[in-house]
Amino acid sequence: MHPLNRLHLNNLRAVESVARSGSLRAAAEEMGISPGAVSQQVARAEETVGQKLFDRRPGGMVPAPGTEEFFRLLTSGFRQLSAAAELGRRDRGQELRISCAPIFAARWLIWRLPAFYRSFPDLKVRLDSQVSLADPNDGNTDFAIRIGRGPYPDLRAQSLFAMRIVPVCSPELARTIVSQQDFASVPIIRDTNAMYTWDDWLVPEGAGGLVLRDGPEFSEASLCLDAAMSGAGVFLSFETLCRDALDQGRVAAPIPRFHRTDLRYWLISAGEMSLSPAQRLFRKWLLEATGREGLGHRAVGDPPPPPQPGGVTPVA
Repeated sequence: MHPLNRLHLNNLRAVESVARSGSLRAAAEEMGISPGAVSQQVARAEETVGQKLFDRRPGGMVPAPGTEEFFRLLTSGFRQLSAAAELGRRDRGQELRISCAPIFAARWLIWRLPAFYRSFPDLKVRLDSQVSLADPNDGNTDFAIRIGRGPYPDLRAQSLFAMRIVPVCSPELARTIVSQQDFASVPIIRDTNAMYTWDDWLVPEGAGGLVLRDGPEFSEASLCLDAAMSGAGVFLSFETLCRDALDQGRVAAPIPRFHRTDLRYWLISAGEMSLSPAQRLFRKWLLEATGREGLGHRAVGDPPPPPQPGGVTPVA
C-alpha cells in the first residue's frame, strides 16, 4: 500500500497548519473549522503516523523532537500543492509567452518590463530567451520578437524599428579616434556570428574597403560589448545592445553616427488567430516604449527619454 493511502489529506493539513502557526486556534481560523476539530485531526494524524508530533505546552503546540524533517517536507509539499492549484485556477489569457533573442531580452526588454507590470499588474510575461526561433503558430508562443529581413509567410508581422549599428569603445580609447581612418590603427573586436559587416557602417561614411586590424573575437555580441567597455578595442555594435551603455557613458561612440542595416526588429504572432486583449495591450506598450526611446532614429548624444514609472535603470 502506498504510504499516502494511510493518511487523510485534511489531517495532514491540520498538522502542518498547527506546526506553522503554533496553536490550535490559529490553525482553526486558517482552516475555517473549530479548534476542537483541528485537535481531533491532529490526533488522528499522530495515530496514523505512529508517533507523537507535538509537545502540548501552555503557550501553544511545539513540534516534538525528531520531527523537523517531517514538518519540513510536509510544509514544502503543501506549498507545491498550493502552487499547482493556483496554476489550475489561473486564467491563461492573463499570461503572455514572449520569445526573443537572449541579448534583446537581457540588454533591453528585461529592464523595461517593470514599467509594463506597473501599467498592467494583472498581466504576466513569461520570457523565453532562446536563440532558436519559436513558431507562434504552434500555440505555445504569443509573440516572437525577431531580427530579420522578412517577409514571414503564414505569420502576422508588425515592423518595430530598423536595426542600426555604430562603432563603440571605452571613453579613453574614443578620445584617440577623430576620423574613420583611425579605425585602421586600433584593435577591432569582432562578433563571429554578426548578421552585418563593417562595410555596412563604413560605406555610408565614405570609407568602404578600409582595412581593419585584428582584435579579440567572441561568438556572443554581449561579450564583445563588455570587451569594448574594458578598453580592448572597438566593437561595431547594434543599437539595442549598446544604447543604455551609451546613455550612461559606459561606452562612447567616437564617430557618433548610427547607420541602418537591411535588418529590422519584428513582432511576430500567429497568422490565422486574432490577437487577444492581453496581446493587444503588450503590442501597444512595446510600440510606445520603442518609439519613446527613439530606437531606429534617435541620434547618439541626444538625451535619453525620462524614466517611466516602475522602470529599472540598467546596470549591465
